[in-house]
Amino acid sequence: MPDVQVLVNDFINKLRKRKIEGSQATSRQTAELLRSVISQTRVPYTNQAGALIDAVRAVGEQLIAANPVELAVGNIVRRVLHIIREEDLSLATAAVAGLGLSSVSDDEDDAERDNHPVLSAAVVAAAARSTLRPPSLQTLLEDVPDSGAVPHTSSSGGDSEGKTADKSSRSRKLKHDVIEALNELIQDITTCHELIAEQAVEHIHQNEVILTLGSSRTVLEFLCAAKEKKRSFRVFVAEGAPRYQGHLLAKDLVTRGLQTTLITDSAVFAMISRVNMVIVGAHAVMANGGVIAPVGLNMVALAAQRHAVPFVVLAGSHKLCPLYPHNPEVLLNELRSPSELLDFGEFSDCMDFGTGTASPLLHVVNPTFDYVPPKLVSLFITDTGGHNPSYVYRLIADYYSADDLVVQQRPPTAS
Repeated sequence: MPDVQVLVNDFINKLRKRKIEGSQATSRQTAELLRSVISQTRVPYTNQAGALIDAVRAVGEQLIAANPVELAVGNIVRRVLHIIREEDLSLATAAVAGLGLSSVSDDEDDAERDNHPVLSAAVVAAAARSTLRPPSLQTLLEDVPDSGAVPHTSSSGGDSEGKTADKSSRSRKLKHDVIEALNELIQDITTCHELIAEQAVEHIHQNEVILTLGSSRTVLEFLCAAKEKKRSFRVFVAEGAPRYQGHLLAKDLVTRGLQTTLITDSAVFAMISRVNMVIVGAHAVMANGGVIAPVGLNMVALAAQRHAVPFVVLAGSHKLCPLYPHNPEVLLNELRSPSELLDFGEFSDCMDFGTGTASPLLHVVNPTFDYVPPKLVSLFITDTGGHNPSYVYRLIADYYSADDLVVQQRPPTAS
């Protein structure tokens, strides 16, 4: 296999030069790169999880710094860190349960068994995994055994030999389990469009009018899936200036046989009264339920709220970001080239410095994203189902660990 640092440097260059388009492609390639990092990381006999976490953190810090606006990179890095913690904890608790099972002798009487019930490895592992999640009403209601239910083990020589063998088994199994979990994560990212599109028939009904803005593959597959289920509806597509990605989406919809109407962005408020539902994609979904989306969508969300039109956001689980918009490490926007707005030399007379001014009078600002607050979102449709904005925090608690919200290298220890 090629040197992992060569792969990391190549991916960092692609992120810096914006050569990777789309959150799905970015997420998939980030997960594949971290899988290579983990497979080539040499881990010590003890504290294997710590070594893997340090290796992923070191690479993740470089990837996030290469393109801070692409939040999907940080999402995948945190997902991988959570996977390492979860797999290590599952192996540890399963080993404890296994030792407890072996420590119970066959001739032990029933009363002693009642005093020290033996738990299966699956039960102990499930209870331990709940410690990775922050406390909530759901975790309080779950049937988690207390510490007294964990079987007691003796400190005999046979037990110490068993523990040594168990450590050796864990050292061989941890990387394998983490890589298997990463393969499942990559598969989920790859198939997220299909999983979201399967839910289209539940949300789009006969003779409805759907409005969207710009171009999104998730939205395209979602609408086409409803069409394949014999739903007849019309789509209004706002062109999404200045890149006019809506033109591409309108062409794809017409090619798939959907009735499509192309409108300008400024006509959204005038047409929203005819619309039954707004369906859009997203760049990222924040922890508070807010959405970072292509520029212009906040205007569409406000128009939808004004006319009581449901505003539905389609987003794969890899777009769920555990950070809040006010976090200092979150960059909500970036400015694109002014050439998308103006042709070269079109306002050359306004750029004349001979008037005595220190700077030109004309400034061109071309932001990439909008922020849509959670109060304007009616529903999120992810690859795991439909969720209200108030439920996003629970999804994030299942995917990320609180210790990994800020990905940075650990400070060096004093000698």
